[in-house]
Amino acid sequence: MKFKNLSLFILIILIVACFSYTAINGLNIGNIKLSPVGKQINQGLDLKGGVFVVYEAKTDAKGEELSKIIDQTIEVFRKRVDGMGLTEPVIVKEGDNRIRIELPGVNDAQQAIETIGKTAQLQFILPDGNVVVSGAEVTKADVMIDSRNNQPFVSLEFNSEGSKKFAEATRSLAPTNEPIFIVLDGEVISSPRVNEEIPNGQAQVTGNFTIESASELAGLIRAGALPVDFEEVQSSTITATLGEEALDKSIYGASIGILLVMLFMILYYRLPGLMAAIALVAYILIVIYTYIGINATLTLPGIAAMILSVGMAVDANVIIFERIKEEIRSGKSIRVSVDSGFQKAMSTIIDSQITTFIAGIVLYNFGTGSIKGFAITLMIGIVASMFTAIIITRFLLKSVINLSNVKNTKFFGV
Repeated sequence: MKFKNLSLFILIILIVACFSYTAINGLNIGNIKLSPVGKQINQGLDLKGGVFVVYEAKTDAKGEELSKIIDQTIEVFRKRVDGMGLTEPVIVKEGDNRIRIELPGVNDAQQAIETIGKTAQLQFILPDGNVVVSGAEVTKADVMIDSRNNQPFVSLEFNSEGSKKFAEATRSLAPTNEPIFIVLDGEVISSPRVNEEIPNGQAQVTGNFTIESASELAGLIRAGALPVDFEEVQSSTITATLGEEALDKSIYGASIGILLVMLFMILYYRLPGLMAAIALVAYILIVIYTYIGINATLTLPGIAAMILSVGMAVDANVIIFERIKEEIRSGKSIRVSVDSGFQKAMSTIIDSQITTFIAGIVLYNFGTGSIKGFAITLMIGIVASMFTAIIITRFLLKSVINLSNVKNTKFFGV
């Protein structure tokens, strides 16, 4: 039994040590290559530098109509940002009629703002390059289902002027079954072939669509046809140097804070504090690698949430250790006191963590931008802290007690 406890204890220590080394220095063994976590984790605008801009829709539309306009415009913005080759962009709805765009790592801030803020240009172009219809002449673009084969398609309607132009173009293309190109901001988003003349201004774009791909195409066509202006109401540029300086200071401050917490736990709680310090390292690793695993973007508020959740993880250990000390003072043995302390502290810890987790859910659902990042980190931290405090700390502490048969209560700060 002692050999099994010793083996598992050493295994956990080795795993924590290996992951700590890999997180700091990376790993390169044969075909296995892992970069340090600093290079793997996505950094937000406030850490990497870049530009953010907020646009406001200038329209009288409200409710569902306004929401539809904003959602369509977000897709257009996303297409433009993807075309700029940027990674980890953030494009979110802010309030009812605003769109916030964050572009970490952008070099030319002014060019980026001009690119994403220009009016969407939708055109229907012939194979010879002539423009037939513009987006302003499209009045409707919706996803429909063909009753014959249950396949989705995009239904288009043009205004009177657009209908005439489209009828002439399809009349000339139908005999040769040539395509007509649907172009948004200079990019071909679809190229359906013309099978017959379309004289009534009502066209169908068919193909191997799924509901999702047909909805995306319809949304892009509608967005190019929207007569809605967007006004730039806020923008700011953060240099990479400033972002790097903020990251370095945050890491330095967080490291000092965590080391002080570990030192306090060891000095005040002795043996349990040492086990808690090891579990705290495991907690930090779990949070960081979870962040990388879900491809989340780390921001300064995210770092703040991580430090906050470190405090919550320590708080859980403090509650447990105080219960253990109470049990020892009542005359119970070390082993019984440890089991009883964890059991009695469990309900208090779970209640406090659940209420904080609910707060994180609220922040994520109603917050925007960096607030969402804070909420994600907080919720990940809560789950990780529960695991490390209840599982890892308990196992390490009980293993040490079983291996060394500790009986001196001074090792528990009593």
